[in-house]
Amino acid sequence: MPVKKTKKYTLSVPGVTNNLATIRAFIRRIALKGGFTEDDTEEIELAVDEACTNAMKHAYRFNKEQSIDLEVALDSRKITIQISDRGLGFEADQIKPPDLKKSIMEGKPGGLGIHLMRSLMDEVRFRMNPGKKNTVTLIKYRSQYPS
Repeated sequence: MPVKKTKKYTLSVPGVTNNLATIRAFIRRIALKGGFTEDDTEEIELAVDEACTNAMKHAYRFNKEQSIDLEVALDSRKITIQISDRGLGFEADQIKPPDLKKSIMEGKPGGLGIHLMRSLMDEVRFRMNPGKKNTVTLIKYRSQYPS
């Protein structure tokens, strides 16, 4: 059942991978409650998992003293998820699309997170302010509202 007005949810967890299951469950509950299909919900979960893993690994270097903050806005058209950290930033524009064939041939793990986010979500935005607040915004529209 579609949501008529915007509902907001927040979660803050230490920036370590042990918290990824908590984050996925949080996102899953909201997406399903908001009427997203199982397939869309799984795509949203995976994109959020990738964004949070990147923050944990690259921004914080798995420092449990640092937190990752999620803000979710759900309305009748879309889900918007903002994932914020206060760690090291990066230049999103300088991240080149991966050579998928080469990645598969070499069997080297990693390097596909941003590509996956962009493939799974309708919109992906990066706002970097290293040490203060870096934010990744992920947006998924309902199928009846294409991007």
